[in-house]
Amino acid sequence: MAVVNRTAPPDGRLTVQPPQPPYLLTATIDRLGVGVTISGDASCAAVELTPYGPWSKHLGEQVDAHLRRCVAGPSTAIIIDLQHIDDPYAVSMPFWLAAWRQARLEPSPAHLTFCLPTTTTLSGRLRNIQGPQPRVCATVPEARIAIAERMSRTDRLQARLPPRPASVRAARDLVTQACHAWHLPRLLPDTSLIMSELAANAVEHAGTDFIATVTRSSTALHVAVRDGASRFPHPSELRFPDQQIPLLERGRGLGLVHAIAAAWGAMPTRGGKVVWATVSHFPPA
Repeated sequence: MAVVNRTAPPDGRLTVQPPQPPYLLTATIDRLGVGVTISGDASCAAVELTPYGPWSKHLGEQVDAHLRRCVAGPSTAIIIDLQHIDDPYAVSMPFWLAAWRQARLEPSPAHLTFCLPTTTTLSGRLRNIQGPQPRVCATVPEARIAIAERMSRTDRLQARLPPRPASVRAARDLVTQACHAWHLPRLLPDTSLIMSELAANAVEHAGTDFIATVTRSSTALHVAVRDGASRFPHPSELRFPDQQIPLLERGRGLGLVHAIAAAWGAMPTRGGKVVWATVSHFPPA
């Protein structure tokens, strides 16, 4: 959990210490219906974040924590659906503008798209900023179309696989294909191990068809497995199993992912979840 500095700076952006993996993103809606929901696509490259309730510093803290976990992963596009916040006087305007600017400055920049009706005060102010402006759409479907048109397919390999042991090898083969095509052979051993574990978990625990994805950015190689089960990895799973089972037959636990990956996490998707991990292009300092 991020540590929040309770004193917000003048630009409205909350100051927090960087979160640490695993980045497990779930809904945080309280009994009054105030909070944040989040949903990713199969590769986590596009994420939808929706805050609910009256705008307040507390809601801003929740949004900030979710955004930081999104940006720490493979998310290159984040749709922020503002149709469910109560902010008639656009008090939250400095917060959203600071979030948009900060996301663009990350080592792997993320592009924020805001969605809200054109009739609101907040929409009008976001659409009339002098200088560079964030993308503002009237609806989430409109934002999805705009993002899909912009995202490159040349930096992504993907395969839908059945819940069978042979699919673990097929998922690893996808990593091999990606590393050879993108001239990243140095990343193949670690990335292949991680994909083996994520695919093995999908076969053994989810028991549904799953989508294996490999994507690249300027700084890292990302792998993701999206299955049809909603259960998230539990912190107790961050250990190596005692039994010595060959890796090619079965994974060694999420402890292996935690030890090898530069970052990893999970988030809900429509009809399931996606677990992802990142291997950096650059060796640790």
